[in-house]
Amino acid sequence: MAQPEYLRIAADLRRRISSGEYGPGDQIPTLPALCREYGGVSETTIRNALRLLGNEGLIETRARAGTRVRPRPPVHRMAADRYRTAPGPKATPYTRDQSIGWSEYRLDKRFEKVQADNELAGLFECEAGERLLARHFVFYDNDQPTQMSTSYLRWADIADTPVADPINEPWPGGTRAQMASIGLRVTRITESFTTSMPTEREATTLRIGAGVPVLRYTRRHIADTGRIVEVAHPIVRRGDTTIVDFVIDLDDGTHNFERHGQR
Repeated sequence: MAQPEYLRIAADLRRRISSGEYGPGDQIPTLPALCREYGGVSETTIRNALRLLGNEGLIETRARAGTRVRPRPPVHRMAADRYRTAPGPKATPYTRDQSIGWSEYRLDKRFEKVQADNELAGLFECEAGERLLARHFVFYDNDQPTQMSTSYLRWADIADTPVADPINEPWPGGTRAQMASIGLRVTRITESFTTSMPTEREATTLRIGAGVPVLRYTRRHIADTGRIVEVAHPIVRRGDTTIVDFVIDLDDGTHNFERHGQR
């Protein structure tokens, strides 16, 4: 079966963008020009091709500005040991990961009291209905939204403390420092990752095309008593520019297996 014409044109424009023929910020030719360039196809065919590339986050169309190649954000690496050392004053794990200063960091925030549903109860290992504080965040690197999350805290832990007041966000040191300020020592952090296509809200908030996948993960802060004190569910980042690094150190025991002929 022959490939639809708009897919062929989209593939060719995608190749020209990836090769650098059309660089970030460059204007894509007008509809009439593209119709002529691709053998007299209809403007509807060109629009369908451009719509596909727009959904992929490669181009954007603005009134009176035409269609341009969208600047691609830098690749962000999430190191395996990023929680092991304190980020220091006037910093959080996010600012350290993004390699930005405090003045380049902005945080949108909204707090509300909720009750744990069955999913959150499972994550907290608590009873459904427990009171929680839900903190909705959007993280900005130099006015570019790069991460969004909803972080839940147990209301019994943070009621009547500075942690419950959104005026204190962003909090230097992040969640781990917040927990320490109220006497909770976090000694373990777990993360679980998935990928999917963005919801309409996620695509709008992160300013990405509907065809750009997102990395979605759940993080839990666990105190030295084994009690789960915070659940971020989910944390969302654009998936095409996020790399999660893992380091797996193998001890000498692996050589023992090889020495005895066990594979």
